[in-house]
Parts: sequence; structure tokens; C-alpha cells
Amino acid sequence: MPQPLFNKVLVANRGEIARRILRGLDALNIPSALVYHDADRRSPAVAQADEAVEIEGASPTAAYLDIEQIVAVCGHLDAQAVHPGYGFLAENPAFARSLAAKGITFIGPSAQVMELMGDKIAARAFVAAQGLPVPPSVDLDPSDAGFGEAAAKLGFPLVVKASAGGGGKGMNIVRNAGELEGALRLAASEAARYFGDGRVYVERYFTQIRHIEVQVLGDGERAVHLGERECSVQRRFQKVIEEAPSPAIDAGLRARLGEAAVGIAEAASYQGAGTVEFLVTSTGEFHFLEMNTRIQVEHPVTELVYGVDLVAEQLHIAAGAPLRLRQDDLKPTGHAIECRICAEDPANGFLPETGRVVHLREPEGEGIRMDSGLHPGQEVTAAFDPLLAKLVTQGASRSQAIAKASAALRDLVVLGVRTNAAYLGAILAHPAFAEGATDTAFLDRHADELRTQALAADGRERALAAAHLADRENRLIDQALPAVHAALGPWRN
Repeated sequence: MPQPLFNKVLVANRGEIARRILRGLDALNIPSALVYHDADRRSPAVAQADEAVEIEGASPTAAYLDIEQIVAVCGHLDAQAVHPGYGFLAENPAFARSLAAKGITFIGPSAQVMELMGDKIAARAFVAAQGLPVPPSVDLDPSDAGFGEAAAKLGFPLVVKASAGGGGKGMNIVRNAGELEGALRLAASEAARYFGDGRVYVERYFTQIRHIEVQVLGDGERAVHLGERECSVQRRFQKVIEEAPSPAIDAGLRARLGEAAVGIAEAASYQGAGTVEFLVTSTGEFHFLEMNTRIQVEHPVTELVYGVDLVAEQLHIAAGAPLRLRQDDLKPTGHAIECRICAEDPANGFLPETGRVVHLREPEGEGIRMDSGLHPGQEVTAAFDPLLAKLVTQGASRSQAIAKASAALRDLVVLGVRTNAAYLGAILAHPAFAEGATDTAFLDRHADELRTQALAADGRERALAAAHLADRENRLIDQALPAVHAALGPWRN
């Protein structure tokens, strides 16, 4: 048996992404360890890891963000490397540096690259220097004289963004000049609260445009791309459904986007898995949006279409191996769709839901992949992001992948916590989605009809789920009665 790439890898995350990384480590025969907060004590990830160590904090989130504590756990367990997943410390240069100071490998790019791409203003300048287009913007600081005039010349609507932002936080749309000052204050306040950096900038807001991202892998010298993902179906800058490849991207545009993404990665000496995001117009023009220096939530659709294990490639690169893939060998096959299963109530403004999972049935079958951290008895709280699981389906065609996703959503049963499953099903059933006619305004444009369809479907599905649960309980009682009667003997009546 070949020597493992690392003697032990600590997973510094939770939920579905922790389980995904643990599966990747197991496939490569790499011993695994996991940190967990008490809120996750009974999670499947804790049972799945070879070793698990509890961490503490003022809140569950604070525990997963405690660099000093997690680095200390690495030393205690003699972990050679850390995989951060996404979120929490995944794009934190200070974490990477703290690990490096102890001789521990951070499975991701260098701290310098994370700082460059994590600063949206610096990243835009870097990409523009490569000769690639960025969205029209105001280069002046909001406090500078002439900023308001420059913004007005750029034209409304505009979007205010946090320089250190991500995940849709610290972003505010400005429809007219009267809204600008308030939006700047709000965005700066959110940026300081979420990212510890109150810097913001302003750029043109495109009301109808596609959000396309390109998956890259690099070893610090050479990079390749694994095609694009369509991420336009989003609400409040949060992605809802993703797919690969995009129904709007032809081979020529795919090559141009891939070439641009690879150029950015190689210019930055990028190591590991990363994603370059673009805004793409209906005429095929594109602008650089940002680069995410980590594994993405939606990476499974790329894995299914390209047949590449992205976590395995991350591990090989982090272990010092040169890139194993060649661009000419990377060809997409079929189609894949990912639906984000979230604990939220579409009928109530998508407010996060809490509760206890009293019954769970996850869909199975050919072409169905469920990346999930769910388990019966799980307490879903407001302590974490509402993402519970990812339903991913693959088909020979886009229509086949949609049909599988629709059927799988109907098969999914989560009782005790309301989810957005019916809403996702309504999106997949919409004629415009079937035609691939999506852009970043798709959900807003069809909000009322999607909500109506989702409510009707949700009522039917919850009634069926309850009936299924009642039938299951009745069958269990019927199975148990003979043994109970036998034990009672003459007292059975």
C-alpha cells in the first residue's frame, strides 16, 4: 500500500463539507481528525472521523473561528495538515500563517494569495493589470471630494460592496443618488461587523446578467480549468441552484472564460482549488467579479461532469505534487444540478427555521448525490448558516438532470424543520428555467408564482410525509405486538 500523502489531516469545519472532506481523506487512506463544538457532538461527521476533539467558545461559531485553539489541537493530535472546507477560517490568511509557524500545512493557497484575492479592490486592480475586464466602477474613496459626481456619471443602479466581503454580505443596491449616502454607511457598517474591514467601493449594477464561475486548479506554476458553473439563480446575492455546464455558454465562450481564469490563477501563482467568478452579458461579454480561494459549496456539479475528485486534487497539490491534470484531457460529460437544501421558510420571507429533525429520508438512486450533515434528532439552531444539505443530480442531458432533481426533491423528507425543498422544486418546474432563460433577476422576476407553487407543493408533500411517518410507526407497532403479547402471557388482555 502506498504511503499516505499526510500522516493525519485535521478538518476544521462541520456539517456536510466536513463529511465530504472526511470521505476524501478515507479514499486516500489518510488518517483524519475533526474539531467539533458541543452543538455538533452527535453529528455524523464526529462519528465518521478517526479522531474528534471538542473545542469551546463563547458561541458555536466563535469556537470554529478560534485560530489559537484549533492550532493547539493540531499539535495535540500531531496533525500534519488542515483542510478548512469553506466558510469559517477557509480564507483567513492569519490562520494559514499560524499553521505555517508550527510547520503544519494549510490545504489551500498561500496567505499572500488569500490576502490579494480577499481584498476585492486589490483583486480588481490585479486582474485589470492582466488585461482582463472588470465592471465599471468609481475608483475614488467614498470620502473623497467628487465621489458623488463620479458615481452619478457611472449611472444608476449601482451596487456598494465590501472590499473584504463575500457571500453577499456588505452589499447594497443603490437605485438613485438619494440612496447613495445611506447605502455607503450601511455597507461600511456591515463590512466592519462581518469582516473587520469597513472599506467599500461602488460599481455598476447589472439588473439582468448571468453569474458564471470557472473552477481552477493550480500548483503554483501551472493551472487548468474545469469548465464553468451557472450560478445565476440566486436570492439576495445568495446562490440557490447551480449547474454545470451553463446552458448559455458555448464552446468558444467556455474557452475564453477558462483562458481568463487560468491566466489569473497562474499570474497569482495559485495553489489548490479556486473559483474565478464572472458577470456574463447576453452578447458574451464578461467582467471579472471575484476569486474565491477555497473549495466551493457547489463543487460537486463540476466533479460529476468532469469526473475529477477536487478534494483529492487539493490534497495532492498541498502535499507538494505537481498538477496531475492536463487541459486537453478535461472534457465535460452530461449535466449536473445542485439544489441547496436550507432551513428556511419561503412563505415567510425566507426567514431561517429552527427545530429538531424528528424524521429524515434522503433520496437515493443512480445519478443522485446527497452531500448532507443531517441526522435524525439533530437540533437545527440559528447558530450556523441555514444550509443543511446539497442535493446533486447528474444526467446525460440537462432535462434528465432536472427530472432527477425534481423527483429526488419529492423523495426528500425532513420533518421537524421547515426547508425550502418545495421552493426548489417550483424553480425546477418553471418553464423559463427549463429553457435555461435565467439571470440574476430570475427569482425576483418570478417571485409571486414561485411562492404560490411552492406553498401548494409544500402542503401536499408535508401531508404525504406525515402519512408516511404514521404508516411507518403503525408498522413498527404491529411488528412489536407479538413479542409484547408473548412477554405478557396471561396478562396480555
